[in-house]
Amino acid sequence: MIRLLLADDHPVIRAGLTAVLEAEPDFEVVAEAATADDAVALVKKHAILGTPIDLVLMDLRFNETPGANTQAEGVRATAEIRALKPAPEVLVITNYSSDAEVIGAVSAGAVGYLLKDSDPDVLIDGVRAASRGESVLSNQVATRLMGRMRQPETNLTAREHEVLTLVAEGMSNREIARKLVLTEATVKSHLGHVFSKLGVASRTAAVVEARKRAIL
Repeated sequence: MIRLLLADDHPVIRAGLTAVLEAEPDFEVVAEAATADDAVALVKKHAILGTPIDLVLMDLRFNETPGANTQAEGVRATAEIRALKPAPEVLVITNYSSDAEVIGAVSAGAVGYLLKDSDPDVLIDGVRAASRGESVLSNQVATRLMGRMRQPETNLTAREHEVLTLVAEGMSNREIARKLVLTEATVKSHLGHVFSKLGVASRTAAVVEARKRAIL
């Protein structure tokens, strides 16, 4: 029996995943978490109780703290879970497939990355594979990663992506520096690298080009 923990802040999503997964004879959803912190705590709790979780199905974004960097919550929780000993595998199940999010999740230790609109059969096969520690990627994500590898000069670092995302939200360099606890000079440096990689000369053009390439 594969023991699962579902980490998603939407109860309807958790209910839907539970219905699909528990229809399979070898799956058991033993816990649900509405926040990233709860997911980490539940993994630890089950380990202590001697009923360890085999696989965590992790969303990336949680609306838990006003003003928090919700984009990073699932990645942070994934890293914390994978640092435990013993550690369950983590399979990301999300709506988001930007380069920075995919790379961030995999770098944090996720064994795979599936989108929520995946066919149920793909999800079920992915859960079984991930529980065995096998890599799992949706076709869309795999295609994106292959494109990224073929054009390494256009890759943005996680920080560059974060800065560009805030630019797209309309923030000034000063506001970005304050939010990310950086100097304005550092923000300008990151933007300079972004402009160079995207082949543009302005903030507006960078956002347009990033959206065209599905980086944002």
